[in-house]
Amino acid sequence: MKIAVLGTGFAGRTVAAGLAKLGHEVVIGTRDPHATLARTEPGAMGTPPFAQWRAQHVDVALAAYPEAASAAEIIVNLTNGQGSIDALTAAGAENLAGKILIDIANPLDLSQGFPPSLKPVNTDSLGEQIQRAFPEARVVKTLNNMQSGLIADPGRVAGGEHSVFVSGNDAAAKSAVTSLLQSLGHRDVIDLGDITTARGPEMMMPVWLRIFTALGTPDFNFKIVR
Repeated sequence: MKIAVLGTGFAGRTVAAGLAKLGHEVVIGTRDPHATLARTEPGAMGTPPFAQWRAQHVDVALAAYPEAASAAEIIVNLTNGQGSIDALTAAGAENLAGKILIDIANPLDLSQGFPPSLKPVNTDSLGEQIQRAFPEARVVKTLNNMQSGLIADPGRVAGGEHSVFVSGNDAAAKSAVTSLLQSLGHRDVIDLGDITTARGPEMMMPVWLRIFTALGTPDFNFKIVR
């Protein structure tokens, strides 16, 4: 399957590598591939320059947003949540139309420092904003409340016995995303309902951040016990 992962940060790289390991044809989308490859300084979180990572992952391509989205069957949004609409606009609405758009981003507002707040919250969500902005895309919100290492390799914590949620208006799209999640090793996939239910998983992110602070590690996830 041809998959475009939009976002060159640690999360985008980790998820792209995990999907490529499964045999998918993966391309990472960025605004300016030449600028991305030319950077020599570490990223904001100390991640190595992209070119250094790419040299170790030759099976993952790099392209500008429109080119990456145009060729893809599934598009994964791992851009900064506050800039996701702009990034997807740059990718081109015509390149998103009819395709599954997996939104993993969080609308974190760091303007007042850490811990961040959510914007929007309660009566809206980033998932809903993306669906409204690109009505012909088949948006599925998922995976936003776990760290990227667990997204690609859920078995590293509790043998993968933890929960992941999906929200979206298109039942077939959610089914396809569920199958993709299961192929990554996610065993407990819970369909929350339409895209408005994305508010719940997004509002779990502040809780996740505080647990992260308390535990001192991101290697944990939520488990819904029946």
